[in-house]
Amino acid sequence: MIVMINNPTREEMGKILKASKRIAVVGLSDNPDRTSYMVSKAMQDNGYEIIPVNPTIKEALGEKAVASLKDIEGHIDIVNIFRRSEALPELAKEFAEIDADVFWAQLGVENEEAFQFLKNKGYTVIMDRCIKVEHALTK
Repeated sequence: MIVMINNPTREEMGKILKASKRIAVVGLSDNPDRTSYMVSKAMQDNGYEIIPVNPTIKEALGEKAVASLKDIEGHIDIVNIFRRSEALPELAKEFAEIDADVFWAQLGVENEEAFQFLKNKGYTVIMDRCIKVEHALTK
């Protein structure tokens, strides 16, 4: 099946990253060997506030973890997702219920149903892109 997902341009992604401060990371692991940890640490080291969203951990990167996006207080600029593609439709529904700007699914993670659902609601959606790589390329 061909997934029809049109991401913003690299230039637009750069603007999003420059304007953003708070990143909620869904599926962030507290294991330093995991990609989610390494990518989130790099973003934290570049000045972003990282909010771990994972019901199975207490904290990651020195930040207290929350069980779901709905448990986060205040505005979220980017929701960065490290989960399997099939989890995206449910996460897209949760995302639509909170105050967040950008739904960003990491490299290898994409779902057309979730993409269309959020685009139809007017959200910025990025899928199958690594936030750390885009940040490095657009600094």
